[in-house]
Amino acid sequence: MERSIAEWVEQVALPGRRIVGARTLTGGYSNENTALTTDDGGRYVLRRYLRHNRCALEAALAGRLDGIVPAPGVVASDPTGERAGEPVLLSVFVEGRPVNEILADGDDAGLGHDVGATLARIGTVEFAAPGFLDDRLEPDGAEPTAGLDEFVDRCLREGNAAGHLTGDEQRALRRHAAAAATELDTVKGSRQLVHSDFNPKNLLAARSGDGRWRVTAVLDWEYALASTPLIDIGNMTRDPRPPKFLDGFLSGFREAGGHLPANWRAVSRAADLFALADFLTRPVEHRYFRRSIDRIRDLLNA
Repeated sequence: MERSIAEWVEQVALPGRRIVGARTLTGGYSNENTALTTDDGGRYVLRRYLRHNRCALEAALAGRLDGIVPAPGVVASDPTGERAGEPVLLSVFVEGRPVNEILADGDDAGLGHDVGATLARIGTVEFAAPGFLDDRLEPDGAEPTAGLDEFVDRCLREGNAAGHLTGDEQRALRRHAAAAATELDTVKGSRQLVHSDFNPKNLLAARSGDGRWRVTAVLDWEYALASTPLIDIGNMTRDPRPPKFLDGFLSGFREAGGHLPANWRAVSRAADLFALADFLTRPVEHRYFRRSIDRIRDLLNA
């Protein structure tokens, strides 16, 4: 860890305390997370922004979500990097296992139910307009679900699909995107909080006193926006999920007040195509590039 960051933690974020342990956590594409232990036994997570600086946004969302959705509490942040030398955020360490690891051990409808209920609670946070959020949680008014066909076309032209998707597959994907864009017309104007990367790897869960799994934290809010929760439904259902978990997820979402319209499957898949197309612009060796190719073929063959 750079000395300037360690000094920020010990002198600004946690004055009077000293870092005695540091361990790199499973990282994402855009950020680096480090678990820290201090000399008084405190446990924290230090987040560094390697690509896009979403520090102020994530800090603001943590405050907005307090008491609504389980999310790590922010201890301190330096969005400009003025003191730490780069943008960093320090949050409380939350106990729990990543949900993707839990599911690797077996199916669980109860876990799915709590995940779905958590997503419904996220959707209770609403904004004045749809759009991408700034550091003050103000949406820019741009419709996040608009222009799917143009976006897919651009990703195909500028990305790395050539040689991985055949010419026929690329033409079929353009036709599919044009048809899917009409499904998204039904949710334009939606202005609920959307995590936009809501999947098992960004969720922690732990056993509660009754033995049931409960979500303890929703992580990584850097892509949050104001739109329709069906974006998060599409993200969660993009890859195959254990059947009991998936059934529990959908029932938990509904029972907690989430709305699934009659065409929710088509809309959620259409919304998720933005992400799948964007993955085509990643390097071919990136783990999400290959996965996007597989998921796109699933869509075209459905």
